[in-house]
Amino acid sequence: MIQIKNDILTIKDNPTCRGHATAAARILRRVGAGILALLLSAGAVTAGAQESAQKLETIRLNAGMHLITAEVAQTPAQRQIGLMHRPSMPANDGMLFVFEERGMHCFWMKNTLLPLAIAFIADDGRIVNIAEMQAGSEASHCPRQPVRYALEMNQGWFAKRGFKAGARIDGGPFPVR
Repeated sequence: MIQIKNDILTIKDNPTCRGHATAAARILRRVGAGILALLLSAGAVTAGAQESAQKLETIRLNAGMHLITAEVAQTPAQRQIGLMHRPSMPANDGMLFVFEERGMHCFWMKNTLLPLAIAFIADDGRIVNIAEMQAGSEASHCPRQPVRYALEMNQGWFAKRGFKAGARIDGGPFPVR
């Protein structure tokens, strides 16, 4: 016998009710399994979308005689994803991170598949410091002084071209000399 009292469903021991309860339980298991499968597949689609590389607006920067095509990450969400999940990047491409105000903006390489170099850049385009970063590392890489900009390039890009602290980047948000 089935009773509902105070919004609680009770099934009393009755051979007829046991059969109905068993059938109801089977239906609930099937429906529940279907809903669970649907939710899991939706979660997989969402996770896949979060794990894909983002494509952002690009600008041209000049580093001496070198032309850089830099994607611009300027919102918190864009900066958080950065260059994560990218298996490669063209030699003279990079990503310019733009913050609303100067600060000690530190970076890590979680979920980043390629090794990178990062130049922390002052408002006038002067490189404050450069750090080489290993793929997948959770070590923090920070500027030596507050900055609004950071430029990520393939690892070794700055060193191979002789760029050090004090060198300048022109174009985009930086004054052209």
